[in-house]
Amino acid sequence: RTFCEFLDKLLAPLSLLTCPCVLLAKENKLLSKDGFLMYMHHPEALVLNPDHREVYQDMDQPLNHYFISSSHNTYLMEDQLQGPSSTEAYVRALLKGCRCVELDCWDGSEGEPEIYHGYTLTSKILFKDAIKAIKEYAFKTSDYPVILSLENHCSVEQQEVMAHHMSSILGSDLVTSPLGDGMPKCFPSPEELKGKFLIKGKRLNKLEATFAPDNTEDEEEDVTEEEESDDEDQEQEKKKEKKKLKLAKALSDMVVYCKSVHFHGFEDARQHLSFYEMSSFKENKALELAAESANAYIHHNVEKLSRIYPAGSRTNSSNYSPVPLWSAGCQVVALNFQTTCTDMDVNQGRFLINGKSGYVLKPAYMRDPASEFDPVTLTRGDWLQHKTLHIMVISGQQLPKLSKKKSSIVDPLVRVEVYGVPDDNAEAKTSAIDNNGFNPEWNENMEFNVHVPELALVRFTVEDHDSATSNEFVGQYTLPFNSLRMGYRHVPLLNKNGDVLPSAGLFVYIMVTDAN
Repeated sequence: RTFCEFLDKLLAPLSLLTCPCVLLAKENKLLSKDGFLMYMHHPEALVLNPDHREVYQDMDQPLNHYFISSSHNTYLMEDQLQGPSSTEAYVRALLKGCRCVELDCWDGSEGEPEIYHGYTLTSKILFKDAIKAIKEYAFKTSDYPVILSLENHCSVEQQEVMAHHMSSILGSDLVTSPLGDGMPKCFPSPEELKGKFLIKGKRLNKLEATFAPDNTEDEEEDVTEEEESDDEDQEQEKKKEKKKLKLAKALSDMVVYCKSVHFHGFEDARQHLSFYEMSSFKENKALELAAESANAYIHHNVEKLSRIYPAGSRTNSSNYSPVPLWSAGCQVVALNFQTTCTDMDVNQGRFLINGKSGYVLKPAYMRDPASEFDPVTLTRGDWLQHKTLHIMVISGQQLPKLSKKKSSIVDPLVRVEVYGVPDDNAEAKTSAIDNNGFNPEWNENMEFNVHVPELALVRFTVEDHDSATSNEFVGQYTLPFNSLRMGYRHVPLLNKNGDVLPSAGLFVYIMVTDAN
């Protein structure tokens, strides 16, 4: 009955047609050819599980039990050396579902703090303008909390201005004290923090001290950990800042659940750091830890938050692969959102699900303090669910021209990639079809072994084949392995900016079987 009601809605646009075959199909609750084609392009028939388009995961777990969509140097529109800074960059990231944005804060003229990339020629924007833009667009795409990651280089006076702006603009939506009564023992959940802003930054003392009768404040605090661990080519400039950064109490008190601290090893963190004290890792250090101490990293992230950021050498705002860091349980894997690339596509694919909320619940074995999971060695455990992914790439539809010339026609091929733990990384491609972007047909089969499906993603890419130079990108679609729907499915295509290419897509057949 439900399916018949669905068909009635689906076939309603055909009600004006008087073709005998259409009338006969409607009368007998059957699908005509036109009805079938409409159905195959309907959201219910797409490759993405429709249930995963909405928030379907448990959102009542502690905040650190989720992967969090995160941006690096969010204010930049282009490169890291001389590119423009703009509040529009914050708007774009937030509308893409980003839940952690970065603000590099420096003393500005007329007592107003500014945001820009220090020691470079990037343009500047006012701190208060960035906060206003964040306030306006923070919850347009997702209702779940936004983390403001502060890299603070300001004087105490302008830090007080920063605190004033955040307090007056964000108002009661800004979390300035722990939820509930007494000292918390773990993070609140995304559900509890809906519509709220959290500040990540330095704090003068431990949060526990605010609940102690002899509450005292230190007078000064070290530079931020991201500044200290940046690349050597910037060290000489930064050594000019001989004195320690003094911290305004008003700004310090706004840091509740995300206190920035230096990382001195997993054992030191386990013994001396509270759950809310989080470290930032440059990508190279994080990737080294993920490769050599993955299980220890996972245990660290069961209790605490970790933020990863691109190396300073990426002056063109290029990105790194977030996949190995997710496999080590890292939550805040920050990318340059302004850069279109495969890594950003994979990032958006990870957060395509769960209502595009920017929060994706980590697998149970990455939330277990006793977990033995290691993505590199793949010891036996519940995480091993060896599957075989069978894909037949059947055809494509309405693939766009890459040149404005009327004679321009693509020579399309399809590349399918699996991203996940090292043993699951694989790719295959079809042959190229000459001069046919309208309705190319391949009918080619591919097969992939996937050992840890909960961490795997699948990426479909259409390229314009060129035998003389590298292939050109036409469109792509990335989604989590466990969000694939089996059977004959339509795969929509997105352009470099992540926008849907109208009418363009792939027609595929998908089957997942137990490899054992």
